[in-house]
Amino acid sequence: MVKIGNLELPDFPLLLAPMEDVSDPPFRAVCKENGADLMYTEFISAEGLIRDAVKSVKKLDIYDYERPIGIQIFGEKIESMRDAAAIAEEANPELVDINYGCPVKKVACKGAGAGILLDIPKMQKMTEEIVKTCSLPVTVKTRLGWDDDTIKIIEVAKRLQDVGIEALTIHGRTRKQMYKGEADWSFIKEVKDHPDIHIPIFGNGDIDSPEKALEYKNNFGTDGMMIGRAAIGYPWIFNEIKYFLKTGKYLAPPSIEERIKVCKKHLDFSLEWKGAKQGVFEMRRHYTAYFKGIPNFKPYRKNLVEAGTSEEVIEILESIIDLKREVLIS
Repeated sequence: MVKIGNLELPDFPLLLAPMEDVSDPPFRAVCKENGADLMYTEFISAEGLIRDAVKSVKKLDIYDYERPIGIQIFGEKIESMRDAAAIAEEANPELVDINYGCPVKKVACKGAGAGILLDIPKMQKMTEEIVKTCSLPVTVKTRLGWDDDTIKIIEVAKRLQDVGIEALTIHGRTRKQMYKGEADWSFIKEVKDHPDIHIPIFGNGDIDSPEKALEYKNNFGTDGMMIGRAAIGYPWIFNEIKYFLKTGKYLAPPSIEERIKVCKKHLDFSLEWKGAKQGVFEMRRHYTAYFKGIPNFKPYRKNLVEAGTSEEVIEILESIIDLKREVLIS
């Protein structure tokens, strides 16, 4: 069992990463049904929350079937982050998570997300203020450093633990790397193995198969793993990893029928949460990933993206079955 404050998770939990424009309630719903143990909202702007911006407030929506879930916030101002944490807590998640890892320019270059890795004392102070504000557990997701010359992840972990965070997720890349190159989990292992670190440490970066999950579990010894891009269009990855870790065997890959079924379920959640028009529109980004590896899918993808109603989408999805009865793994 892994504990984050009073929250109890199974041994070696699999976490769904917070991904902008991806990790919304419909996506989280299908990941939860397929084995995710702990999930996070998309990252939410502190400034947006304290100004009651519609887009930011909408991201606070969480549902009982998603639990346990954390709300993740980001920002560069300590006061705004403290106030946003209080607003996030009112939405009644299981925990509040701080984003110190987002590498995109419009966030990091303003001193938020991974940008705060250039000012570790400010990071510590901001975290301390949020911990003081929240009665729920506070956790952090961060990167190794800004670049190869500023990797101080052990110092970061110790400072954040000292001010009261209950768990730390580390993406094994620097901000400069963005999402390129290979994630270096050796630094994550150094944090996990450090005698002064006693909070759960989760690793993130490049986990895209059951084999890699087992290899990294054995080699780096983290308390669990966070999975992001590999789950897009493939929520089955959570149960596939769990089964492989337990048995050393593979679950059968999802058939076309199963892919259609889960995609339709994702669409249903999207329509319920966003409404008929926006629900159809926001599903368009997921179709390619759901049917990756299926030969001759391109015309169907074009039709799905151009479909304007849910009825059209469902009709196209159901016609995909004519392509092939079983998925070819890419």
